[in-house]
Amino acid sequence: MSEEIVAALAADLGVEAGKVQIVGADPVTPSPHRLGESAAAAIALFGQQIAAIAETGQPVRVRVDEAVDQLRSSYLTTINGQPAHHLAEDPAALGNNDFYRARDERWIFLITTYPHQRDAVCKVLNCPPSRDRIAEAAQHWDAFALEDAVCAAGGVAAVVRSAEEWRASAVGQASLAHPVIRLERIGDAEPRPLPETGHWPPLGGLRVLDLTHVIAGPFATKLLAAFGANVLHVTRPDLPDPQAMIALTGGGKRNAYCDLREPGQADRLGELCAEADVFVNAYRGMTARGFDAETLAARSPGLVALDFHCWGADGPWARRGGFDQLACAATGFAQAEARDGIPSLPPTYLLNDYLAAYLGAAGVLAAVRRRAVEGGSWRVRVELARVCTWVQELGVFPLEQVRHLPRPDAPAIGRHPTQGPMGTIVEPALPLDFGGLPTPVPKPPHLLGTSPLAW
Repeated sequence: MSEEIVAALAADLGVEAGKVQIVGADPVTPSPHRLGESAAAAIALFGQQIAAIAETGQPVRVRVDEAVDQLRSSYLTTINGQPAHHLAEDPAALGNNDFYRARDERWIFLITTYPHQRDAVCKVLNCPPSRDRIAEAAQHWDAFALEDAVCAAGGVAAVVRSAEEWRASAVGQASLAHPVIRLERIGDAEPRPLPETGHWPPLGGLRVLDLTHVIAGPFATKLLAAFGANVLHVTRPDLPDPQAMIALTGGGKRNAYCDLREPGQADRLGELCAEADVFVNAYRGMTARGFDAETLAARSPGLVALDFHCWGADGPWARRGGFDQLACAATGFAQAEARDGIPSLPPTYLLNDYLAAYLGAAGVLAAVRRRAVEGGSWRVRVELARVCTWVQELGVFPLEQVRHLPRPDAPAIGRHPTQGPMGTIVEPALPLDFGGLPTPVPKPPHLLGTSPLAW
């Protein structure tokens, strides 16, 4: 089934389906969803684009059990011997991210990961940032009113909906109206040749400008860096990601600071865009600053732009931020995963971030391939909520068929160490086999702001 999924995804991208081999099948976790096969398909699609650019002629092989491990990569990574997910600067911020029961007996997922999100939740609920006080305060609100209030205060939240409720909503219908990866030509330009064939890894010379944070966007560009791309990650100095997140997603990239509120720095970023092949963005509000895909393509013909969003940059929730867990809550995914009447995230905890990363990176490479033949400027769009519904569309298992299966424990995937400025990081290997060619090991991450704003 996974091989058919890959072929359908390649067709959506307008590229020829290469040879893939998926080993294993769902169910492999106590989830009604096809976590393993969807992950294997997304990973294989990316590998397929790499193999096409390198002209390997060999099938790309992915194991379903290793693909599941990729979804929980952040829980299989250690930094100097310590689990990465234990190293948050504010452990309570992550610990308070959870489902909370509201007054109307509905559930809502609240996010407090970043200070402004924590402050929005606590301001609306008029409570300190502790789990028990948040839970108590949430019971004085109806769920949808609380969702609206938190989002209006600058935070992020999502009521747990059924799949039917999501599909009947305006935002759900807008999301479902397009494929899980959207690839569209947005301007004219002369063809740009692919990186010179015969080299492995094959993306040497591809310049990627990375304006993303958290996991989906940064991991997508980490994949491109692992296969040879020159990736410059750009961060506003007063909005950094936690250091553990940089350890998880920063491999092989240089990190520079840039504040687009400063005209000189914005001009410099524009100059870098003109010299880039790929621009990856996961921030809202970039249109107002002149860094949306259409404006960049008009200034820099031939650019490939990759946009990540949770709900859709031009849909009813375009102004709302979102995270992996919120997409699961809103789309009915968490309700289908419920245990004992309480909504739940999938057994891998994360889902959309890693799937979106592979799908987005595959979309970029498909665009690069098409640009080499057809010319043009291209935009790739991936939304976390649409990733959820794409997995749902692959079919579900009856709960009684999967309930007895063990939760993921000892990983099937191999792990490798890297030594760099952040010490020793041991992380899962990329779950791709290229038929005799070595699968690259991502290089060590670098600390934020340690590189100049330059190629």
